[in-house]
Amino acid sequence: MDKELLAQVVTISRTAGEAILEVYNRDSGFNVDAKADNSPVTEADLAAHKILHPALEALLPGVPVLSEESALPPFSERSSWDRYWIIDPLDGTKEFIKRNGEFTVNVALIDQGVPVLGVVYVPVLDITYSGIKGLGAWKVSQGEEQAIQVRTLAERQATGLPIEVVASRSHGADAVDAMLDKLTAALGPVDTKNMGSSLKLCLVAEGQADLYPRLALTSEWDTAAAQAVVEAAGGQVMDIDFNVLRYNTKDDILNPYFYVVGDSAYDWPALLSN
Repeated sequence: MDKELLAQVVTISRTAGEAILEVYNRDSGFNVDAKADNSPVTEADLAAHKILHPALEALLPGVPVLSEESALPPFSERSSWDRYWIIDPLDGTKEFIKRNGEFTVNVALIDQGVPVLGVVYVPVLDITYSGIKGLGAWKVSQGEEQAIQVRTLAERQATGLPIEVVASRSHGADAVDAMLDKLTAALGPVDTKNMGSSLKLCLVAEGQADLYPRLALTSEWDTAAAQAVVEAAGGQVMDIDFNVLRYNTKDDILNPYFYVVGDSAYDWPALLSN
């Protein structure tokens, strides 16, 4: 696995992003439907899926593609998958509907439960985050690529700067507030940033935030691509028992609550355990 494969995934993701923007920028607006679980879906979600699914199947023949916008195969079938693609064609559909630009195209390659390659593309900003396990992580903005990495808490504390926590606007707010009180008591002032979709994980990956606590439900396609970027940049994504998040291990595809941390050497259990 190399950057050539990553570049091909980026190209496919950008093409899906263009299809999303075509719907997003329509003067006539777009239709919003409800899925069986009452979550919203738009024609942009489906347009991106129709680009990503066949393109990824062709890229690595024989490697299955698991998409939010397709039927979930039973675990009896999925459990035999050593490698597979997992995609969220439009992560942040609610943000898309609000028209705030904070939505992404998420594509990850999972190998033995580990996200080993990930691309998170932000169509409105034309920004791409990507990472490959063992090779590094990158951000492309305005056509310029730069390597990205997480930062340490020691850097923040040495300069007297507050720890920065990124949080969801609408999920698990009470639990996060309680956790922020604990952080403030232990570390002093804490700054918070609010943002939608998997962009929250990417802020940690590029050293613009220290911690993202997700104390509400997500699905595996919501996190896999950005987790690959975070881990390639030197960070970790751990459940609340501080086990690294892994994929395709059970019948459902819901994630446990989790923490995204930049400084993987820091004693987070001492700080965050109840």
